[in-house]
Amino acid sequence: MATEVTVPVLGESITEATLGEWLKQPGDAVAIDEPIASLETDKVSVEVPSPVAGVMGQHAVQVGDTVLVGAMIATIDAGDAAPASAPAPQPAVLASAAAPAATAAQQAPAAPSGDTPAALSPSVRRAVLEHGVDPATVKGTGKDGRLTKDDVLAAKSTPAAPAPSEPLPVAPSVAAATGRKEERVRMTRLRQTIAKRLKEAQNTAALLTTFNDVDMTAVIEARAKYKDLFEKKHGVRLGFMGFFVKAACLALKDIPSVNASIEGDEIVYHDYADISVAVSSPGGLVVPVVRDADQMSVAQVEKTIGDFGKRAKDGSLKMEEMKGGTFTISNGGVFGSLMSTPIINPPQAAVLGLHRIEDRPVVRDGQIVIRPMMYLALSYDHRLIDGREAVTFLVALKNAIEDPTRILIDL
Repeated sequence: MATEVTVPVLGESITEATLGEWLKQPGDAVAIDEPIASLETDKVSVEVPSPVAGVMGQHAVQVGDTVLVGAMIATIDAGDAAPASAPAPQPAVLASAAAPAATAAQQAPAAPSGDTPAALSPSVRRAVLEHGVDPATVKGTGKDGRLTKDDVLAAKSTPAAPAPSEPLPVAPSVAAATGRKEERVRMTRLRQTIAKRLKEAQNTAALLTTFNDVDMTAVIEARAKYKDLFEKKHGVRLGFMGFFVKAACLALKDIPSVNASIEGDEIVYHDYADISVAVSSPGGLVVPVVRDADQMSVAQVEKTIGDFGKRAKDGSLKMEEMKGGTFTISNGGVFGSLMSTPIINPPQAAVLGLHRIEDRPVVRDGQIVIRPMMYLALSYDHRLIDGREAVTFLVALKNAIEDPTRILIDL
């Protein structure tokens, strides 16, 4: 008797997802609650567990298909969870499960089922595209022989294998003659959502950006003086984000409209600071929330952000960790950005952009000196925040960074 596997509830207001990867192939033994597929939602990847133990049955959808919450995506057939004699009959089960929609790569005898391009995880597919590695030529070290991102990175220096047998979909003869190639890659659901929300912000909010710069001397000196003791005591490195998050919390208290949002014809003011921090993931930027950051120490902020960064890379951030947020900080400086105009994350009213630190000549006490300077950018919704308030916020943040004692004494 077969048991249907359906798309689980994915979170508030999320009704659909994209099938990103099959973790189990037809004929594989499956334990109860063992993940059999990975779904890409608007924000994170969600694993679908097996409701029963048995043998993986037919796949009802393919990688890349859009599926609705509650829809059936596969079946689990009754059977032993891990029979000792499974290796012999398994090829026959796989062959009988091959449907007309199966790809040629899935039918190739030399490649494990987990190494087919369609079965690669989003992060591995991205690495394959970035480094030009043919997945069919790389031996996977992951579970069930699947490729991992480390496998791709290890193979990127290996000479490329002969061109794949699959022809390019657009004018292969012209491409061969001119050497010009095109590749079409379907947008991930995360990238589609980013595009939709950013355009929505442009269409809805009255966006404006104001700039300032900040002398990073005091923070750099404090970090250099205490970083070893800080890491020894708290088990995390002392970075710049802890200072900026705490400085932003002080400034948000002084200018509450920057920490507010518009709902209909009402303004909602928040007496707490839930700071959204943009971090990189294989599929793009995600924005987990440091909740009650105003109540945290610098060490707690650094630990939280460090944990978010690690889990964003391996796709294990939870949906609830990216909901809410009253203000966003985006650090483009880690990528070398000198200046930018960030876009707000609705329904938030403002976003702070940080940039790279570089030595520049400035005037101090009538003398030209070299100081490590950073440009700050505050993009805000002019419907809610006036220019005076935006400038005052940046000045308050600048003062706290240039004199970190203010953070300690709440000034």
